Amino acid sequence: MRLKLKKLGCYLIIITLLPYVVTVFLNGPSITSYSHVDSTSVSVKNGETSSQMPIEEYCIGILAKEMPASYEKEALKAQSVLVRTEVYRKIREAGKEAVLDEPFWTQKQMEDAWGAKYSRYYSKLTEVWNDTEGEVLFYGEDLALTPFFRLSNGCTRDGKEALGSEDYPYLKIVECPYDIENKKQIQTVMTEDMDAEVTDTDTAGYVLNVRVGQENVSGEEFRNTYGLASGCFTLQRYNGKIRITTRGEGHGLGMSQYSADQMAKEGNTYDMILQYFYEGTEIKEVAEILQDVE
Repeated sequence: MRLKLKKLGCYLIIITLLPYVVTVFLNGPSITSYSHVDSTSVSVKNGETSSQMPIEEYCIGILAKEMPASYEKEALKAQSVLVRTEVYRKIREAGKEAVLDEPFWTQKQMEDAWGAKYSRYYSKLTEVWNDTEGEVLFYGEDLALTPFFRLSNGCTRDGKEALGSEDYPYLKIVECPYDIENKKQIQTVMTEDMDAEVTDTDTAGYVLNVRVGQENVSGEEFRNTYGLASGCFTLQRYNGKIRITTRGEGHGLGMSQYSADQMAKEGNTYDMILQYFYEGTEIKEVAEILQDVE
């Protein structure tokens, strides 16, 4: 009797699984399994050479370089989605021959930077990366542009003003009151005297243009030339030199990492943080993008 019951159970299992087995045989496994999408290997440029490495390893290296590992997990999750979105956007644009060149930290660099905290921080970043496995940010039918920076001057910038394009309506001015209280909010640099003046700023106070002698340069170009902390700055002559006072850290467009961390401390989840900084976007799965890459 027991043997007959076992046989009956086997027959029932086979009958139940038969449609799935036939489907897989005819069509292949369903692409709705996202659990290992980030293990796909891509070509990554590091210095003068390039090599193949898993997207997960590469992106965790970017995450480690771009955001303090001491930040709250929900803030790091938000950053993970932004990093993954940008990487897949580049893959989608360039196809299978894409060579990714965003700077990242190797594990050796993480060890050097974190010292005794290396194991704890690396485990933390791996955890938040896995918690957002396969998630990217979409606006409509396209992957969103996902800029981020360390600290605003008190609000983020408008995408239309900063980029000169109406293609990014989700990049809006949002208030970042936490940033104003940060000890690095205001920084000062002294340079040699020069004939220069800020000639145009955007609504958020970030510099769009600077006249240097007879030439006009963008605010970001001037910022990079003089190694300024922020794209929000003023110029003032002082004792035969130019005093440059900056507010915030970074270009001011997209997500303020410091505000994201403070929001996480107050109980906001990563999807709430992303919706605050990229209003109107949606978190979606990325697996089908790999199917579309030619």
